[in-house]
Amino acid sequence: MATEPSTRLRKKALPVAADHPRLIEISIREVKQLFNSMDPSPFHERDLDRDADEYIVNWAHEYSLDAPLALRVHLEEWPADDPTSLVTDAVHHYFAYRGGLSDLEFRRIMREGRTTLVIGLVFLAACLIASQVLIGRNPAAWAGYVRESLTIAGWVAMWKPMETYLYDWWPVRRRGKVFKKLSIMPVEVVHGKRP
Repeated sequence: MATEPSTRLRKKALPVAADHPRLIEISIREVKQLFNSMDPSPFHERDLDRDADEYIVNWAHEYSLDAPLALRVHLEEWPADDPTSLVTDAVHHYFAYRGGLSDLEFRRIMREGRTTLVIGLVFLAACLIASQVLIGRNPAAWAGYVRESLTIAGWVAMWKPMETYLYDWWPVRRRGKVFKKLSIMPVEVVHGKRP
């Protein structure tokens, strides 16, 4: 039978003043609601429930990357043993894992960026050389159209590497930083519903 937590645990609260971590609060009935029920791993290695994950990550994105975060879990049904260390380990492990996946995705994007850059540069050079060698300085109207078409085609080939290096990596890097913060944030479990 579940026992009530001590008064000390119940009244412990993370401060929310400006110089303290930004608080993310989540309310659940029992500890297992926090975890993905399909994941057969032990609790501390389990994936978080999709809704809990999305809720925590969305709140983390609301704050500046420099702002420290803290998680408070309101637990209605308190188990026999204090679940704080279990929940803390599980949350830290899960977001550290997500951070690792984000790092892998960033490296993949950079690798694809290098590949597309080489392909784009080779194609651009081939188009520019072809326009000079095949067309030269031919003053005919058709030659001008072909020359311009080859030049445009060469620069269009540079679209993907430019997009990768200018835009694609930013959201992945930001997500990775958020996961890193979530993997080390203080976690507190309190008994009772969220006020």
